[in-house]
Amino acid sequence: MATRTRLTPEREAELYEAVLDLLAEVGYDALTMDAIAARTRSSKATLYRQWRSKPELVARALQESKPPGLDEIDTGSLRGDFYEILARTDDSKLERDSALLRGLVQAVNDNPDLHEALREQLVEPEKRELEAVVRRAVGRGEISAANPAVEFVAHMLVGAFFARLIIDDQHPDKAYIMRYIDAVVLPALGV
Repeated sequence: MATRTRLTPEREAELYEAVLDLLAEVGYDALTMDAIAARTRSSKATLYRQWRSKPELVARALQESKPPGLDEIDTGSLRGDFYEILARTDDSKLERDSALLRGLVQAVNDNPDLHEALREQLVEPEKRELEAVVRRAVGRGEISAANPAVEFVAHMLVGAFFARLIIDDQHPDKAYIMRYIDAVVLPALGV
């Protein structure tokens, strides 16, 4: 079995950024390993040594673009925790993320490998991080564990992105998401 050479963290970050840029430019279906190799001045063989497939590379690039340690945020209030999570991003990143999400929705429907890779590397870890934030709020007595909305926190937050795009034809920004959290998520949770 061939040994797998590790990329430097800096080179890996550059590569992930290039993948996301290309994904935003051409969409998932037109994104090729050849294009990624050309953009990053890498060989396809190098890419395939590091990532088994395009879905795995795309999912990993999306995962790595997220700020780490969201599950460790503990400001003492659920509202404060949500606001601190938002403080770790900016409007231009939110716009890019929502555009990428919008483009990936169709690709996920047509590509089960991408769907699986996104669930494994992005959706499930983020869901666990949100659940940790909510569990702490339950532990503080801020919300009731029996509240039926507890299981839908991730759904509500993802819904904010799609609702803003579909209904308002705008990308969600921090101000919109903060208003949404205050008007929808926190009241649903009984805060």
